[in-house]
Amino acid sequence: MTDIAYELAQVNIARLKAPLDSPRLKDFVDGLDPVNADADAADGFVWRLEDESGDATDIAVFGDSWLIINMSVWRDTDALTAFMYQGRHREMLARRREWFERVEEAMVAMWWVPKGHRPTVAEAESRLLHLRANGPTPYAFTLRTSFPPGGAEPLAGEVPEGLGCPA
Repeated sequence: MTDIAYELAQVNIARLKAPLDSPRLKDFVDGLDPVNADADAADGFVWRLEDESGDATDIAVFGDSWLIINMSVWRDTDALTAFMYQGRHREMLARRREWFERVEEAMVAMWWVPKGHRPTVAEAESRLLHLRANGPTPYAFTLRTSFPPGGAEPLAGEVPEGLGCPA
């Protein structure tokens, strides 16, 4: 389905309801390493943003200490979707309202990158801002309205009922 010259970058950010070291977020924090290990082993996984601790919880996004970021690169949307909606990730996704504030603006964006490119936080912020201002375009899109690499015609995405946006 996907041109081999491109890979899918995704970013999702979330606004914490409490500090990461609080009892309220213990289950989330305890689940990070196992879910990241599942991602690393998933078919189609290419790369994920991480700091010295092995996750990205200490990486600033939009200069807001209450926002956390997850950014990764996948072979294509099918590989990302297969990972997102199964196993431990699906379980954590179903509990996201316990840990993160509900936000009306786009907190998830995807875009195609040349194979081997590793996006930066600044690039991810730019894609999110573009999606918020313009809706889904080939520059920044969602699973519900995705675009093929280099394409202009959106593809209909299937997102399991009740899961929607991870943030």
